[in-house]
Amino acid sequence: MNKKLNYINEFGVKFSTVNGSGSATANSTILKAIFNMGIPVSGRNIFPSNIQGMPTWYSMRVSEKGYLGRLEKDDILVCLNQKVINNDIKRMNPGGILLVDTEITVPKISKECCVFRMPIDQILNECKVPAYLKTYLANMVYVGILAELINIEVDKIELVLNKHFKNRKNAVEPNMQVVLRSHEWSKNNVNCEKRFKLNPPLISEDRIIVDGNTAAAIGALYGGLQFSAWYPITPATGIAESLNEYIPKLRFDEENSTNTCVIVQAEDELASIGMVVGAGWAGLRSMTATSGPGLCLMAEFLGLAYFAEIPLVVWDVQRVGPSTGLPTRTSQGDLSFAHSLSHGDTNFIILIPANVQECFEFGWKALDIAEKFQTPVIILSDLELGMNEWISRGFEYPDSEIDRGKVIWEDELEEFISKGIKWGRYLDIDKDGIPYRTIPGNMHPKAAYFTRGTGHDEFAHYSEDPGEWERNLNRLRMKYDSAKNSVPVPIVSQEAKDQLGLISYGSSDMAAIEAIDQFTADGIGIDYMRIRAIPFTGTVDEFLTHHEHIFVVECNRDGQMKDILSKQYPKHGEKLISISHINGLSLSAEWIKKEITRHLQDINYGKTKI
Repeated sequence: MNKKLNYINEFGVKFSTVNGSGSATANSTILKAIFNMGIPVSGRNIFPSNIQGMPTWYSMRVSEKGYLGRLEKDDILVCLNQKVINNDIKRMNPGGILLVDTEITVPKISKECCVFRMPIDQILNECKVPAYLKTYLANMVYVGILAELINIEVDKIELVLNKHFKNRKNAVEPNMQVVLRSHEWSKNNVNCEKRFKLNPPLISEDRIIVDGNTAAAIGALYGGLQFSAWYPITPATGIAESLNEYIPKLRFDEENSTNTCVIVQAEDELASIGMVVGAGWAGLRSMTATSGPGLCLMAEFLGLAYFAEIPLVVWDVQRVGPSTGLPTRTSQGDLSFAHSLSHGDTNFIILIPANVQECFEFGWKALDIAEKFQTPVIILSDLELGMNEWISRGFEYPDSEIDRGKVIWEDELEEFISKGIKWGRYLDIDKDGIPYRTIPGNMHPKAAYFTRGTGHDEFAHYSEDPGEWERNLNRLRMKYDSAKNSVPVPIVSQEAKDQLGLISYGSSDMAAIEAIDQFTADGIGIDYMRIRAIPFTGTVDEFLTHHEHIFVVECNRDGQMKDILSKQYPKHGEKLISISHINGLSLSAEWIKKEITRHLQDINYGKTKI
């Protein structure tokens, strides 16, 4: 038997159901009940881009080691969908457990696997479930059976259901009745050894469980967000929905009985970014949230904001493209586009969170950076991070004051004049590339200027003078280059101090860390750097310099980060080896290890170890 199957608190479960059947409530209940037991757990919702009827999966991983990467194979399969059972069984580990509805025909399966048929209709009839509720409460049967099988505490299930249904007895009691009856059935009928068990608690300190979109919204509100316009698009809609949920709690002015942050649903992406540009110009901390197709539509307005030096934040929660692509699958395919967004010589600051804690942190930090450098900031999240729930330590209020950058009011403007400085909107007074700006409400007679997307001089006057244009564009580049001192620095682990290096970013970090640990167990040391922002800091140059072979791991087809690094560090280009893959699913440690091993054999590295 596979030794992995004897692990306690270290296994994976796959729930295979039909979209629109109410399985999301059941799956979330199991995840949160395990979380409430103090056991590290993560879950991935793999769902179709239709309302109902197509196959949907929920992949849950219990890992006392804290690993979050996607598993290639499952230890326990819960299947309520005849259409996909053949393929689902192929992805089971030897010695796994299959829980399947009695109505489903089971194909030939390994003798090492235990198969138990769940009498779903029988249990629902025994609980006298009304016909109109059977489709939804059917999922609670596997909640009860699985709870008994892997030792989920029943009181934790009830706790989760009470929270989900807001303590409505008429909703909680029918669900719990089915859970308890199913739990009893499992105790009397499931007779294989319990190969996969939960043994709490492992987490002693306070933790929360939250999705990346919610974390991003809360972070933005903590950072003083005042305006957001958006248009619905999967998988970014959750950011706007979370803003609407938390504004009454976090941004309500009791004295004036009003909210201090406004959210507008626009008629399309063009309108939403136009509103955000206008709000940023007017002095409001503003942002929008979209995905790849929406970012494409926003490109021209973002070029205007870059050149007119208007601060704003765009969250791009990436999905699979090109075109409509796969709206409900994850990727890191927008990096190249975001890096070279809009036409002409533009340079956008990009932040790349890898966990929900960073979604929260970058939510407020991006607003500071945008205003400090008077420019758009793009945050590249993705569906994997944004729509799934992850365990995190609690969020803390920012430890620094809000940075509005060089906004001047009447007194400061008058002080410039008294010193003989003729203020201009694009005049680089401090020689750091960042001019001072005024915003509406400044009543000084010299505060006004004409905002232009065309050529202009330091005083915002229209100009086609070649020298003026070149000076202005070089100044914009100067402030972009200086932003490397303000963006999040890479996270570097150089415990191995080996000639091998691995670079990753964003949600691929989850699988990359696990793959490195697997190599370490095999006696192969690999140093690791996770990039968190562009422009790159000096840390990136140092890492590239000190390693002979560097694998760049990312979830896209063409190795977009590898290409950007090669372009910016041509002397290190030959060192970089692309480890990239895109099929709609997040990367797994198993796949990363296999691909790197293949490349190690090609370069004859550590031949005796591989």
